[in-house]
Amino acid sequence: MFRVAVSLVSVALLASCASGPPRIPRAVIDRALVGAPGEAQPGKIVAAEIAFSQAARDEGQWTAFRKFMAPGAVIHGVNGPIDAAAWLATQKDPLAAVQWAASSVWMSCDGRLAVSRGRFRDPEGLVGTFVTVWQRQDDGAYRWIYDAGAADDPQPGAQEVDDGAGIIVSADDIIQGYVADCPSPGSPLPLGPFWVMADTARYASEVSPDKTLRWSWEHEADGTRRVALDYLSEGKWERVPVQTFAPRTSE
Repeated sequence: MFRVAVSLVSVALLASCASGPPRIPRAVIDRALVGAPGEAQPGKIVAAEIAFSQAARDEGQWTAFRKFMAPGAVIHGVNGPIDAAAWLATQKDPLAAVQWAASSVWMSCDGRLAVSRGRFRDPEGLVGTFVTVWQRQDDGAYRWIYDAGAADDPQPGAQEVDDGAGIIVSADDIIQGYVADCPSPGSPLPLGPFWVMADTARYASEVSPDKTLRWSWEHEADGTRRVALDYLSEGKWERVPVQTFAPRTSE
């Protein structure tokens, strides 16, 4: 497993600007593109998240979601996953967009599939966590195929800090990037781990084309949403319980 760390200079670029939406210097995005060798580059997902968030502010939140969406993408809402294209076609851009930034990225060895997790703040000031799955398209661009998120319940206290960009993040100022190991030519891959799902849950999973990363979503009867993934690391599968979004218990 190859691991890289991208400085949160690439998140600080989201800093507020009194004269209007901030502009992201090309040099900052270029720095985010420096990372692992080979096809799998976590920095490219960081750069995609940066451009996605910037477009939400410049062009409109739902316009940006449509712009960065892959065919067949789904949004995992409180009632379950829905067809993103159909839902977004009915949405008008809000006056102010959600702000967000990635904090972790996991990629398959071939770089064709990636999962990002990060933090957001909505226009009302609520902060929370999101998970996005990215797929590399035929033209080399990354487009999202799955998106889920929820505000913290309860909202965070003093243990978390404002990073200056209007987004509540942990004190850790590094974006972590994880790349699955590439299998040796001719060697069999280890059997994938068995996932136990609740009998009442709806779920789906996907494996990267090179079979080095697998992710899943789950939606339980009580509204709990989960996203998890496994990736190949040092000859075995590494389990990452990426995120659980519990049903809200307070307003």
